[in-house]
Amino acid sequence: MTKKSTNKTVDDKSLKQNFNSKLDKAFGYLLVIGGAIGLYASFALTMDKIELIKNPNFIPNCNINPIISCGSVIKTDQASAFGFPNPFIGLAAFAVLITIGVSLLSGVKYKAWIMKGLMLGSFLGVVFVHWLAFQSLYRINALCPWCMVVWTVTIATFWYSLLYNLRNGVITINSKYKQLVAFMQKHHLDILLSWYLIIFLLIMNRFWYYWSTLL
Repeated sequence: MTKKSTNKTVDDKSLKQNFNSKLDKAFGYLLVIGGAIGLYASFALTMDKIELIKNPNFIPNCNINPIISCGSVIKTDQASAFGFPNPFIGLAAFAVLITIGVSLLSGVKYKAWIMKGLMLGSFLGVVFVHWLAFQSLYRINALCPWCMVVWTVTIATFWYSLLYNLRNGVITINSKYKQLVAFMQKHHLDILLSWYLIIFLLIMNRFWYYWSTLL
């Protein structure tokens, strides 16, 4: 191997390491910021739940109209899907996200099983929030603003956890799916915004009978 080719190999390796370092930081910021927003929303929901337990006539500040009403959602069985208030899950889960995010920003390199665990946890979270979204739209017939904040953060966390693990080789895929993964990486924001748009359109369609009265 010539000196010139050796230098090129070193430069390529350096560029890759620099890119991976920037990727870790970007993902770390996402986890910290998203985790902080989700934690705040979960805390707000928890406090409202406590107030409702103490005083059944308590009206949360996020009771805006007949459709956008935290109180209508918090009082339902779906709001305690596992026998305890759902926000308790958020308090723990988003604290973990913040911890991992801060660690990544500090230069910590996690083992693959931890990053896979993060993605699995966020995947389960996505499944759960979509179930909650369905319940809100078609069973409870009301929307909780803080809950929708949690939906938003959870979806973004799962999506970018998946892309991060694919990019870093934590998840191995068949070569025939490489073009699909490249498309996902290139259009990551477009896909995420489309995801949000679908949910928004479902909300608009479900409650159009009310939204139309505001026009």
